[in-house]
Amino acid sequence: MTHFDTQETRSADQREAEQLALLQAQVKRVQDGMGSCFPQGAVSSVADLVQFPVLRKSTLAEWQKANPPFGGVIMGNYAHVFQSPGPIYEPGGVSHDWWRFGRFLTACGIGAEDIVQNCFGYHLTPAGHMFENGARAVGAKVLPAGTGQTELQVRAAKDVGVTAYAGTPDYLKVILDKADEMGVKLAITKAAVSGGALFPSLRQEYIDRGITCLQCYATADLGHIAYETSAMEGMVIDEGVIVEIVTPGTGTPVAEGQVGEIVVTSLNADYPLIRFGTGDMSAVMPGQSPCGRTNMRIKGWMGRADQTAKIKGMFVRPEQVAELVSRHPEVRRARVVVTRDGEMDAMEVQIETPQQDSAGYEASVQDVLKLRGRIVPVAVGSLPNDGMVIEDQRSYD
Repeated sequence: MTHFDTQETRSADQREAEQLALLQAQVKRVQDGMGSCFPQGAVSSVADLVQFPVLRKSTLAEWQKANPPFGGVIMGNYAHVFQSPGPIYEPGGVSHDWWRFGRFLTACGIGAEDIVQNCFGYHLTPAGHMFENGARAVGAKVLPAGTGQTELQVRAAKDVGVTAYAGTPDYLKVILDKADEMGVKLAITKAAVSGGALFPSLRQEYIDRGITCLQCYATADLGHIAYETSAMEGMVIDEGVIVEIVTPGTGTPVAEGQVGEIVVTSLNADYPLIRFGTGDMSAVMPGQSPCGRTNMRIKGWMGRADQTAKIKGMFVRPEQVAELVSRHPEVRRARVVVTRDGEMDAMEVQIETPQQDSAGYEASVQDVLKLRGRIVPVAVGSLPNDGMVIEDQRSYD
């Protein structure tokens, strides 16, 4: 089985030791470079990351507004400046595998013998450059196609002998259907996709066409984070990041298997983001992948962490629910359920506690959530393991 490099098969102890050395250098780099904008504090283990606050896009945007374009975070060379909605600006590099997509393309079986039709965008957003940089890292050639002009894409794919596709999951079907309509047979047998949902039915359609299709998880800020392999058991974490799964609204890591927000620390010395909150939800999977890669695995994308809801004219946020839990040592978890009672909002607060009397929580609920609601003590371990702390059941149809 082919791996991109030996980092993918490191022992847990070796990985932790090597990542810790990089992390210590990364934290010092940020502390020295940003001064009072970033908390001081030593890191003696990877677990010490928890002392630093989760970095939100909103904070990054404030830093960038005060110190454009990257808020003082950039620490090395960059070749491109990209823009995401917000606006948020991201740097891009051209050095070897700068965004770390080489290992994902290797997992897809893409290598020096392939020509990749790269249908990710090349303008303002970085996805096209991310995949091109990864293709260069594995020696593949690239047809920089972007999206649109599907007939020309089909003709180019045929003429240059494209063997692999990179793009969103559904756009490959657009190309294949147009090729069928034109009576053109393409040679695509591999697909590396991201940026949208790969539904099982769509994956099966590609399999039926003789195309192996794998997906990865990445963001414009962080680059490559996790990827599927031939084992098809969750997503393996990239070697160039440290991933934590935390309770939404906090920086507190959850237990293995529990659903929470994905928080990522990048080990890219040029753009060192420490504990960047992605807003996406997932959970750690136990054990190692049968493909031979030894890093931690996550279950893939499981929703968004931003569960803020407006109830009776007041915003209730996940961090408020976390504060409610922290006030009572016996409480394990809590969940706010929002419904409608006639034409009025109704709030129920479900609390995992060994106590059966709700009266002891009434003052805390009103003080923290600023609202009155029905309090329902539930058995410890009975709330669903879905990362949800605010469940809005109101219909907006």
